[in-house]
Amino acid sequence: MCWGSIEGNFQKNLTDIRIAIAGDLHGSWSQDDLDLLLELNPDGVLFVGDLSDGDLRIVRGINKISIPTSVVLGNHDRGRDGSGNVLQAQLDLLGEKNCSWNLSKWSLKELSVVGARPCSGGGGFFLTPEVKSVFGDVSLDESVFRIVSAAKSAPLDLPLLILAHSGPVGLGSEASSLCGRDWKLPSMDWGDKDLGIAIDQIRKFRVPELVVFGHTHHQLRIGGNRTRKTFAQDLWGTSYLNAACVPRRGIDSAGENLCHFSWVEFSNNKLVHVSHRWFRNDASIAYKEVLLNQEN
Repeated sequence: MCWGSIEGNFQKNLTDIRIAIAGDLHGSWSQDDLDLLLELNPDGVLFVGDLSDGDLRIVRGINKISIPTSVVLGNHDRGRDGSGNVLQAQLDLLGEKNCSWNLSKWSLKELSVVGARPCSGGGGFFLTPEVKSVFGDVSLDESVFRIVSAAKSAPLDLPLLILAHSGPVGLGSEASSLCGRDWKLPSMDWGDKDLGIAIDQIRKFRVPELVVFGHTHHQLRIGGNRTRKTFAQDLWGTSYLNAACVPRRGIDSAGENLCHFSWVEFSNNKLVHVSHRWFRNDASIAYKEVLLNQEN
């Protein structure tokens, strides 16, 4: 469990937009999560994929969320069903909550969310049989075009957030990098090539405020008890957040049952706060790791 180090009580900050981000669930979503989310009452909630291995009960649980919600599915969500039926069933249930390759249709009008390629496993660009069965044999260039086109359809006067399962290439090649391969040697950049190219092209007409993703878990699999870097900013002012704290639920040394959400806040169309938060069941903060906190 990747706890932060700052304790405190939960207080709403007086910012314009507050977004909760659920990292890779891997089947960990229940009524307790829904109750906690409703108590926190953010303005919106994002899911970075790997909800489960195709368990429709998880998707039905997400559909109970009344808060504006956007979802991109991950590689595990394919369900190891080459026909694509399991994947399609999840997409059908999610409906407009799914924003893969599109501008999100969520009701939160103060923030534009563009979804990247669905079911990515990182490592450049690759479509599995399940994805091809549902979406067709989409090329790298076509994937880039879809992401960029979605960004072009977003209002220029609102902040732009890109939601992906795997982050883009270019964030480092160490195992501990945001998208670093940590499950076998040699370590390398395991980001998505199409997303990296798309971000470069989007910068020609606007700068995305934030790119949110998961896939590469915070706890490293090799190299001892280490965690990866989870936040970065580039020279153009775009921030990158890896939300994949896995498992999301656990018990700390004090015996507290805790649940993780990443948390971002925007004020006057600017990203002003990013943190990882571990909440108690009463929605108070047990631990908080602040990654960005700046005056507007």
